[in-house]
Amino acid sequence: MSLVRSVSVPVVRLRKLRMTPLLYLRLSIGLCFLWFGALKFVPGLSPAELLAERTIAALTLGLVSGKVALTLLALLEVGLGLALMTGFGVRLALCVLLGHMVCTLSPILIFPHEVFTHVPYGLTLVGQYIIKNFVIMSGAWIVLKSLSEGPAVQGADSRR
Repeated sequence: MSLVRSVSVPVVRLRKLRMTPLLYLRLSIGLCFLWFGALKFVPGLSPAELLAERTIAALTLGLVSGKVALTLLALLEVGLGLALMTGFGVRLALCVLLGHMVCTLSPILIFPHEVFTHVPYGLTLVGQYIIKNFVIMSGAWIVLKSLSEGPAVQGADSRR
């Protein structure tokens, strides 16, 4: 009997949070950004570190490069993650996130030899890492669209 109660208690708490699919999606995307961003603060921990540095240097024509680029990217991603997870500034965060995601696709054009084993269908591991961003973009777009549809769609605890 006590085992049944202990298993059902988190479910009751979850119901109080009104965990809707949209809230879960927003929190999941936020967690990904928080985690991936935090990894970039520690040299060598992020598998995307070198590609991110080179891509930012290419996109800024060399004005921002190296560790400065990686630190700024880490701050951006952690900030986006925190905004999505806390619910503060979600609309702005999602707009910035979508712009950021477009930039993450740029290595497809800038460094195709690192993205593809056989252009345009054979992906390297880096290419798979980049292509998964389409899923994140789709999820962010869904959450952003739900904000304009009001609280009945988003769940009671979502803050704009």
